[in-house]
Amino acid sequence: MKLILELFLTFSKIGLFTFGGGYAMLSLIERICVTRKEWITHDEMMRITVIAESTPGPIAINCATYIGYKKKGLPGALAATFGVVLPSFLIILLISFFLDRFLEIKWVASAFRGIKIAVGILIVGAAVRMIRKMKKEPLTIVILSIAASAMMAINIFALRVSTIALMAAAAVAGLIAYLIRCRKGKEEPK
Repeated sequence: MKLILELFLTFSKIGLFTFGGGYAMLSLIERICVTRKEWITHDEMMRITVIAESTPGPIAINCATYIGYKKKGLPGALAATFGVVLPSFLIILLISFFLDRFLEIKWVASAFRGIKIAVGILIVGAAVRMIRKMKKEPLTIVILSIAASAMMAINIFALRVSTIALMAAAAVAGLIAYLIRCRKGKEEPK
């Protein structure tokens, strides 16, 4: 029961102090769950991130659910998931009562602009840490370069690209890379 409460409180803290959604939370989840509490390894965090990105739902909630499940089964998954969702839900509920008047306050509007910049920095920080720790193989470097270039082009030129199409293209590229490795004898088909 103590661990379930700890999962709830830990993910509540992550949910309360992280603005900007799931990607901004990844950095804090990694720092707390991998480095401080050692609930998962860095490799598990990388795998969770990839799986959580490709499954339905917000990435931070998927990560919390996995970590909670790994530590304490279904009760742990529910505690971690509820913990990460509850603070945001309560804050949005409170703001919704005063939204019109809230956004008219000059310092609140300025604060949100600052938070937007901080969120971007958190996301870049999480990406840099993951890139530093990934295996530096030619294929992964090529895929990373193509993905980063595509992301920059989409943002700079304000292109409307379906995220489903991007995920399907990434899945096809990963499958092709896997089949090539199997053919060269580096991996056994599973």
